[in-house]
Amino acid sequence: MGSLIDKLRSGPFGPSRFPYRRFGLALALGLAGGTLFAFARLPLPWMLGAMTICTLAALLRAPVGAPPIIRPPMSAIIGVMLGSGFSPSILANIGGWVPTLIGLVVFMIACGVTVVAYFRLVGGYDWTTSFFSGMPGGLVEMVTYGEERGGDARVIALVHSSRILMVVMTLPFAIQWIEGVAINRAAGSVSITNAPLSTWGWLIGCAVVGVYVGRLLRLPASVLLGPMLASALVHLSGLSDFKPPFEVINVAQLVLGVVIGCRFAGTASATVMRILALSVGSTIILLCWMTGFAYVVSRFSSYDMESLVLAYSPGGLAEMSLIAVSLHAEVAFVAAHHVVRVFLVMISAPLLFKIIGQPAGSPPPAD
Repeated sequence: MGSLIDKLRSGPFGPSRFPYRRFGLALALGLAGGTLFAFARLPLPWMLGAMTICTLAALLRAPVGAPPIIRPPMSAIIGVMLGSGFSPSILANIGGWVPTLIGLVVFMIACGVTVVAYFRLVGGYDWTTSFFSGMPGGLVEMVTYGEERGGDARVIALVHSSRILMVVMTLPFAIQWIEGVAINRAAGSVSITNAPLSTWGWLIGCAVVGVYVGRLLRLPASVLLGPMLASALVHLSGLSDFKPPFEVINVAQLVLGVVIGCRFAGTASATVMRILALSVGSTIILLCWMTGFAYVVSRFSSYDMESLVLAYSPGGLAEMSLIAVSLHAEVAFVAAHHVVRVFLVMISAPLLFKIIGQPAGSPPPAD
């Protein structure tokens, strides 16, 4: 018994490793922010409200924190929910994705070239840090690649976190204002009180099997993509049309918002503010490219600009897919483009870095 207690205490949820007080405070603040956003009928209230209040708390050096072990279960739930947006009719539309995927590749090249140059010339970071900070996607992968090659992992992580934060904080409001639609619909279509036992079985089964297979196949963002693919196969095959209860999805969004907001905790305010300021410029560049490509590609494909904006958005897969759900957009289309983006960046970034090397005559980093 004593050895079991010792193992529990030294495990990931042991009091010496899991910041219960800081996470509890972050959850309380996130719940308050989500409730406020929901009351004000703002877009994606549980995620954006929690993200906003926890970001402010982190910048004000409040004792908040969200350990990495918290995010995977929530990501798995979101993945299952995204997979439930796939249906057999989707297969008939895949052929229409060819022009939009070609546009996505060109879009990624344009974003990579301009944003890497921006962080090198304007931000003054070294070449390695600038390169992996400017790649359009894959926070974990870019931090890992950059650190292995001598880049500043902290800067790369904060730059990508800031990008996701700013895109998620601005795009829903812009769409809601421009399109005149409300982005506050619950992601799930059934309540916990009405969900049959089979729903819970499919939800847990797709999450567990998806995570296992995703890690086995070494998928990027395996905890999200694995369950999404498992759920998509269940729905595409017609085995079930279950939908996760919206209360569960709201909790997952709340925790996701808390985790994103708490990424800035423990970092010097001056460092965070400088990176946030630089990220404003890089995000504007990305959003300009996104808007331009979405408009052009919409003229040569069957998809409207709204769907293409979500598909090309430089935000995170989970976050943009949640917005697609709220807008009743084709989740499979949006999610598939973000999956392709993550895959291409993950595969091409280290190869391109090796091929390009240190550019001749590149200016030295700013002091």
